[in-house]
Amino acid sequence: MGTSQPVLRVIQGGPTEDRRAFLREQYTKYGGSVLGRCRYLLKDAAKAEDAMHDVFARALTHAGDFRAEASPLTWLMKIATHHCLNQLRSERAGWRGWFAREEAARPEGHGGQESLETRDLVRRLLSKVDLETQAAVIHYHLDGMTLDEVAATLGRSVPTVRKRLERFAELGGEELKVP
Repeated sequence: MGTSQPVLRVIQGGPTEDRRAFLREQYTKYGGSVLGRCRYLLKDAAKAEDAMHDVFARALTHAGDFRAEASPLTWLMKIATHHCLNQLRSERAGWRGWFAREEAARPEGHGGQESLETRDLVRRLLSKVDLETQAAVIHYHLDGMTLDEVAATLGRSVPTVRKRLERFAELGGEELKVP
């Protein structure tokens, strides 16, 4: 009749193949736009491409959350924006600078016994905390996730995750004190 509305499908936790088909279609239509947003925010082509793939992976896992209140492009751009901003925040995290300085100061022939001792220390520290704190520490420090991402992964609030990470850091400080 007069105006036609775009057909938007609501994917309510349907079969995995339906989600994949839906996202495949969105990737074909909007992948370039999402890549452009990521490139604009991250200012790095390689990081932007990785981020775009992360956005679509996240969209695949959260396809059931898409309620078709907005266009799929709007939904994907929101995911892309949040992902890229979280990535930028993560890159500015204080521990990353400390880690880079430590790596730069490390002697050329590092490793061997020192590496094994460090690994044993980390294992000993992790063994002193519960499994959820272990997961939070690994996701945050090794996987480079933001506090928001760790909280979402664990199903906890950001303050809870922050407290667990702080307690682990205190434990590490106690363990590393020289007698």
